[in-house]
Amino acid sequence: MPTIEEEGGTTVVRRTAEYQPPRSWRTWLIGRPLRTADAPHQAIGKTVGLAVFASDALSSTAYATDEILFVLAAAGATAFVYALPISLAIVALLTIVTLSYEQTIHAYPGGGGAYIVARDNLGEFPAQIAGASLLTDYILTVAVSVASGVAQITSAYPSLFSYRVPLAIGLVLFMMLVNLRGVRESGAVFAVPTYFFLGMLFLTVGSGLAQYLMGGLGAVENPPHLGKEPLMQSVTLFLLLHAFSNGTTALTGVEAISNGVPAFKEPRSRNAGITLIWMSAVLGVLFFGITFLAGKIGAIPSEAETVISQLARTTYEGRGLLYLATIAATTLILVMAANTAFADFPRLSALLAADGFLPRPLTYRGSRLVYSRGIVALALIASLLIWLFQANVNALIPLYAIGVFLSFTLSQAGMAHRWWKAGHLSTGQEAQERGSIVRHDPRWVLKMAINSFGALCTAVVMLVFAMTKFADGAWIVILLVPILVAMFTAIHYHYRDLAAHLSLEQYGGPPRISRQRVILAVSGVHRGTLAALRYARTISDDITAVHICTDPVEAETLNRKWGSWGDGIRLVVLDSPYRLFLEPLLGYIEEIAARRQPNEIITIIVPQFVPRHWWHNLLHNQTAVLLRLMLLFKPGIVIIDVPYQIE
Repeated sequence: MPTIEEEGGTTVVRRTAEYQPPRSWRTWLIGRPLRTADAPHQAIGKTVGLAVFASDALSSTAYATDEILFVLAAAGATAFVYALPISLAIVALLTIVTLSYEQTIHAYPGGGGAYIVARDNLGEFPAQIAGASLLTDYILTVAVSVASGVAQITSAYPSLFSYRVPLAIGLVLFMMLVNLRGVRESGAVFAVPTYFFLGMLFLTVGSGLAQYLMGGLGAVENPPHLGKEPLMQSVTLFLLLHAFSNGTTALTGVEAISNGVPAFKEPRSRNAGITLIWMSAVLGVLFFGITFLAGKIGAIPSEAETVISQLARTTYEGRGLLYLATIAATTLILVMAANTAFADFPRLSALLAADGFLPRPLTYRGSRLVYSRGIVALALIASLLIWLFQANVNALIPLYAIGVFLSFTLSQAGMAHRWWKAGHLSTGQEAQERGSIVRHDPRWVLKMAINSFGALCTAVVMLVFAMTKFADGAWIVILLVPILVAMFTAIHYHYRDLAAHLSLEQYGGPPRISRQRVILAVSGVHRGTLAALRYARTISDDITAVHICTDPVEAETLNRKWGSWGDGIRLVVLDSPYRLFLEPLLGYIEEIAARRQPNEIITIIVPQFVPRHWWHNLLHNQTAVLLRLMLLFKPGIVIIDVPYQIE
């Protein structure tokens, strides 16, 4: 039943639409549409949340050690001993970042991560930088994760190496389809591979450590060729910093949970915080364990075979069932890592769009209560990137971590500023911010110190990464972020300018239309023309029919028929010696518009034939469509199509 309310003297009728979307191919592909009221039931718990938001961070254990060794290889295999202390430094940085983001989760239960923190505490411009960095990171997460997953497949089956690009793009499109079905369904689908990966990797690392402690761990049999000759005689500080920056790719994805807090069940902040701690603990243990064992078995970094593959076949003494299960699990988690980006990219783009920095359609939820347009956009851009870089992980990695650590830095700096504000409030006093309320916190000094130190560490890593990877392709991201910020600014200016022009403040109302002149475009005299003429009479008595003449004989026939059926309406025939249709008509309309009186509206009515089948449109001129497009930007002119359907 409709609800009738009185608001300010105006009767408002609210009715709940009982319309049920029909079943179609979309229903089969992504599931039945969900009501808006179903949104709370789509929330996820900690177990599924670990699969949805932590798969990116956990998957980095599959390639972070490789990236350290690839850099150290420049000084020869003897330099690999530095991989372990470098991994310890990275685990320490992981701890700092985790503590910082755990505070962010509780301070901003609405999610948004670095973008919201920077917006509320540092201002609009830093927020745009954080947003651009995170969007770039999510796109690269999909490209790197899927390309790395395909690299695991080609390690086990080298014959597939030449098909790595179509394999990677196919996996991205599969991820897109699963995510279009909704967060809850995608989480349920991807929870099994995530926990399968954790089980297999803990088994592999645990078996390797047990064999090492008992003295039974051997070296890699038939290790792959190093692939390049040593370029340095000794290990330099620059090389160590370069290897450290490469290894920090293990931290990518740590911020994902803070961005997706609203996806968790209540209490959201508590569940998200616990999930973050679980994720970081598992990540630190596995990353350090893999790096430790890689040194003990003499693993060699190679495009032909990953370190995980070498560790698994050494631990399990060949390419048996457990080896294949480990490779399969690693491949799955690397592909699942893209799911983190598919969960966060649409949310972040929706926040940016709501603030007017991206196109507003990105804020609309699809039939499955997910930001489907953001999901599709991410899949298309990531697929393009995979094609451009030929699914090469080493070529994509240099682009990867700069955006991550830039967003880390802005997020932690914003949180430090927030705690500084909280410390300067009196007990019981509070300040309203855009995203949350800031209250006095007695532990503000400790919290500010944690976030400040985190900001300093991530800023140093970002600078090291930018310097060491600049020539390898990092310059692309350094250039891309300002371009994205400029794009955000242009979009924001457009929306702000449009809002100013549409605002009703200090607006006295539109001027009354004193006269309406109608021009009826006539290509022939038939039932569609008469239907348009009948409609024109309901608008105005000042009607002029206009016909473009390219054939005098045809024009004479039309003139006679118009005399019988035109009901006395004047007909203007415009000769077109060059057989043009639109140009003479547009010239006539502009001539009439030039003599337009104040508050006069010129209405162009175009009869439009609507065929029974869509493909019949290919058999007819689309003059009405072209005319509408060409007149759309003319002020004081209204274009009306009068469709004529064939029964």
